Amino acid sequence: ISFISCDGEFLCIMGASGSGKSTLLNCLSTIDCASAGDILFNGVSFDSLKKSELAAFRRHNLGFIFQNYNLLDTLTLGENISLSLLINGAAQGTIQKRIHDIANQVGIGHLLDKLPSQVSGGERQRCAFARAVVNSPKLIFADEPTISLMKIIASLNHTLHSNIFLVTHDALCASYADRVLFLKDGKIFSELVKGEKKNREFYHEILDNISLLGE
Repeated sequence: ISFISCDGEFLCIMGASGSGKSTLLNCLSTIDCASAGDILFNGVSFDSLKKSELAAFRRHNLGFIFQNYNLLDTLTLGENISLSLLINGAAQGTIQKRIHDIANQVGIGHLLDKLPSQVSGGERQRCAFARAVVNSPKLIFADEPTISLMKIIASLNHTLHSNIFLVTHDALCASYADRVLFLKDGKIFSELVKGEKKNREFYHEILDNISLLGE
């Protein structure tokens, strides 16, 4: 697999189960190490970074939206969102402002004092998204977000100018992306670029490619 993602691009990765979507996402997000080849960020290979440098790179540049949310059950939504800011040593005043700003943007500003068990699945996912972007990361990785989150993701993509890497089986979710890579057996089978197309038109092109893929 070989491709380049330009600054601020919203890239979607699609393919059948076992095609390599999650493996690719895990390698790009430094969760796993590629056994061959290079992954470069601004010309720097991940493999060239020491463990401490890689940890610092993750803290300052990466945001993760996991399929199962990975929220800490004993912390409130506000406390979950604050984690990356605390780890990076942000001032308390800055932390509170950023938490409220991002929580209001994703529609959970009134739930910051609630525990994850006290809110709906959709609200937990919005919290996970807020936690991922509160530190304004340059790279955001999303694994199977719901359609209800897509407008928020697309809107903040333009606001933050972050690169978003989305894995999904849902053609409607994929229609919000700038470009879609279709994987088959660990290789790029085809790709689509949205350009000036509306979501509905792009959605039908994605469906056509899925049928060619044999998913």
